[in-house]
Amino acid sequence: MVKENRGEVLHGVLLIVLFSCSAFYIAGFEFVKRLSLSPLIVGIILGMLYANSLRNRLPETWVPGIKLCSKQILRLGVVLYGFRLTFQQVVAIGLPAIAADCLIVAGTLGLGLLFGRLLGLDRDTTLMTSTGSAICGAAAVLGAEPVVRCEPHKTAVAVSTVVIFGTLSMFLYPALWRAGLLGLDDQQMAVFTGSTLHEVAHVVGAAGAMDAAGGHVADAATITKMIRVVLLAPTLLIMSWALARSAARRTAGSPGGRTITVPWFAFWFLAVIALNSLLQSLPFLPAEGLKTVTDGINDIDTFLLTMAMTALGAETSIDKFKQAGAKPFILAAFIYVWLFFGGYAIARYLV
Repeated sequence: MVKENRGEVLHGVLLIVLFSCSAFYIAGFEFVKRLSLSPLIVGIILGMLYANSLRNRLPETWVPGIKLCSKQILRLGVVLYGFRLTFQQVVAIGLPAIAADCLIVAGTLGLGLLFGRLLGLDRDTTLMTSTGSAICGAAAVLGAEPVVRCEPHKTAVAVSTVVIFGTLSMFLYPALWRAGLLGLDDQQMAVFTGSTLHEVAHVVGAAGAMDAAGGHVADAATITKMIRVVLLAPTLLIMSWALARSAARRTAGSPGGRTITVPWFAFWFLAVIALNSLLQSLPFLPAEGLKTVTDGINDIDTFLLTMAMTALGAETSIDKFKQAGAKPFILAAFIYVWLFFGGYAIARYLV
């Protein structure tokens, strides 16, 4: 019986692996690259297509394998994401960029909760949408999911808002910069771009377009964005504490209240950043060999995160999207206005 159960779990995992391989293949298409749609985003789309077509024709016994991908593999993917960052990068960009990121993250989460309450949106969807916009798009939504413990379709809705508004910014920012309408120098534009765009891919795409037009924005914008990624760990800790405290107030001491969910994977995420920072600083390690290893780990990590996104998509039907309604997208639009105008003011007057 145990062997049979393991085989059923394996079937579900292999299904997600198959979809994830397809996501990587599709993400390599030229028109998909131009849109800067990562395999993660393609993966959740494929997962949703499966949820609304073949899901009812496949054995329910495969579901545990799909859930394994959306839980355990998700956490592993977030941990390994730390190999993309070093603390040296954080120090190199300077205090103004760090301060800008902290203000944007805190402001986005705070205003997101306020807007969500005014819209009458449920707490979980509000938190997931706000976290995705505040930190690093889909990866942040995935990181917040185990802490918030929301339903998979709410995660998918949050990711979809990231795709819509992040992609819009990726084209809008370079156009405004080339037209000279923003009045920012290269460093200010880099901080503005890195501190407000949703996905890392969006930042790279927008900043690359500016560099192609004669700017020097890409490196500083990418590092500014990575500082926001570092803020994921403390954000998850604070979020876990706040959710537990809120639950305690609601239950008023009755049994069954929510305990603090310590996101241990967030600590491992920081530990991996520290390890990568140490390795990058050791003079006796060959730089090219180290880069090859970290690039390989990052490729594996992208695949793991794609599996997690695909699995979350596989739990999301169109009916659940209809149930969510337009409010999450209205919330994301409010947050987007804050990111643009608030981020512009911070970059102009702080950097």
